Amino acid sequence: MQDRTEKAKKIKVLILDVDGVLTDGKLYFDQQGKEYKSFNVRDGLGIKLLQKSGIKVAIISGRGSKPVALRMEMLGIDLVYLEQLDKGVALQDILLQTGCALEQVAYVGDDLIDLPVLTRVGLAIAVQDANEQILPYVDWQTRQVGGLGAVREVCDFILQAQDKLMALVESYKTS
Repeated sequence: MQDRTEKAKKIKVLILDVDGVLTDGKLYFDQQGKEYKSFNVRDGLGIKLLQKSGIKVAIISGRGSKPVALRMEMLGIDLVYLEQLDKGVALQDILLQTGCALEQVAYVGDDLIDLPVLTRVGLAIAVQDANEQILPYVDWQTRQVGGLGAVREVCDFILQAQDKLMALVESYKTS
């Protein structure tokens, strides 16, 4: 098996699950049934850094959600696949839309529904608090839990592996 850093050097697309990866996995509803979600701002900046460096970001979620659609719009993510019970179908469309090969794709997941993607991509990642049943199928497990910096950790890792992180850091010092 290739070293995860070597795999990260090839990444051109990062695909993220939402619930349990970009969020803490909790579902919040008010008395009228309106849904609320909490997103980590540092994860958002990590996504923007990837985009700035030329790496595409996509979302595949098993659930549909207005807060998710709004947050993805705010982050400028146009490859958004909601209500995808078969995430492998969405993966195929992302490959078609981006022209990338499987080895150029990283995926971050947290549960069984993510296996159709995790088992096929070049760099398979689980968040720290992922379901243990998926761990044999991933290349790496983050130190951070879903919704609390795991995505930023992944973004920084990919950027570091591709020797792009320090230039981005420097760009913030001079802006």
